[in-house]
Amino acid sequence: MHLARLRLDLRNKDVRRDLANPYDMHRTLSRAFVQNESDSPPRFLWRIWLAGDRKTPIILVQSAHRADWAKLEAMPGYLLELHGQKVESKTFRLEQLLRLDALYRFCLCANPTVKKNGKRRGLAGTQGQLEWLRRQGERHGFEVKEETAFVSASEILEGHKCDQRIHLQRVYYEGLLRIVDPETATQALLKGIGPGKAFGCGLLSLAPWPGRNS
Repeated sequence: MHLARLRLDLRNKDVRRDLANPYDMHRTLSRAFVQNESDSPPRFLWRIWLAGDRKTPIILVQSAHRADWAKLEAMPGYLLELHGQKVESKTFRLEQLLRLDALYRFCLCANPTVKKNGKRRGLAGTQGQLEWLRRQGERHGFEVKEETAFVSASEILEGHKCDQRIHLQRVYYEGLLRIVDPETATQALLKGIGPGKAFGCGLLSLAPWPGRNS
């Protein structure tokens, strides 16, 4: 599995366009996975967050396929450079990451929804959003520690895909979780959680919780 981190320059008009419309952001990131823009990219997950200064947008991109970031690096003023690099990347093995009963700190950006009358509707209230997260854990091999889990941000995205208008609830979760089924949880990390994956949702990031996994 490959993980990349890109720091965007808000002074760039293309950056501001992509941040305003998640479909445009997905299209820009897709350039790293195809030879020609007419090709269909392989599945990848991405998530946006702000650095500690709250002014630098950072994009995390996770994929089973190695990306070629040269096209984005060549876009004038799109990426910020850090320590001589425009893109930070690393490779890891998902199957070696998770252990049964181990605790992990997690971060997830998701599109929590319920189906009513055949239509998907976003969950606006914090209680409903956290309940959705608990159900996802039951499906995907982990147990959310409810006393630690919280919603750090919630927003409605408005954009467009070609001529189609997009309205999407995007929610950021943080907290602790325990692995109850490593194989199922690994698949959740690989494939993402919930709908809206092309629009920056579904990427679950984990870090071992100190002192409880030895």
